Amino acid sequence: MAIFEGAGVALVTPFKENGEVNYEKLEEIVEEQIAGGTDSIIVCGTTGEASTMSHEEHLDVVGYVCKVTGKRIPVIAGTGSNCTETAVYLSQEAEKIGADGLLIVTPYYNKCTQKGLLEHFKIIAESVSLPIILYNIPGRTGGVLIAPETICTLCREVKNIVGVKDATGNISGVARLMHMAAGDVDVYSGNDDQIVPILSLGGKGVIS
Repeated sequence: MAIFEGAGVALVTPFKENGEVNYEKLEEIVEEQIAGGTDSIIVCGTTGEASTMSHEEHLDVVGYVCKVTGKRIPVIAGTGSNCTETAVYLSQEAEKIGADGLLIVTPYYNKCTQKGLLEHFKIIAESVSLPIILYNIPGRTGGVLIAPETICTLCREVKNIVGVKDATGNISGVARLMHMAAGDVDVYSGNDDQIVPILSLGGKGVIS
């Protein structure tokens, strides 16, 4: 079963003028999303400034959003890194503090091979029990693409890797993936302008 179907919102992380996280405003944002009918909340993704936060800030924000949400809808925590050990640490801690799923981005800067991507994602997945959505966004990872074959292999061979957020912008590639996956991969649009085409191909929704 999919972690969620429909629209998941990637939250911003609000900050005060002194650089501290504005938890009061963060709570308002979470409540606004839930009241608006959002199907899932994604915390500390690209939009949430995770790459510029300390590990302590990152995990504090994840924990706070899980607490405020209170299991009313799923909370998916962004815990990816170009360092496998760091991604394992963030993923394990996110699981401990109540996340319902994880969003793991393609390692950036390192320019992994497909074999390297397989190993990276497998090691992270084996360190936790939470369901994982891969995040395929070559525009922010030095052009590194998780190939459809790699996505299918991961979703079929690793029990808790369940899907992918596709922000490639390549509808032909998504169609190829859906054909190869034959229902084994939950696909979410990572671009708002491609929601309808991806849904028409059998996608589960959008991480917006």
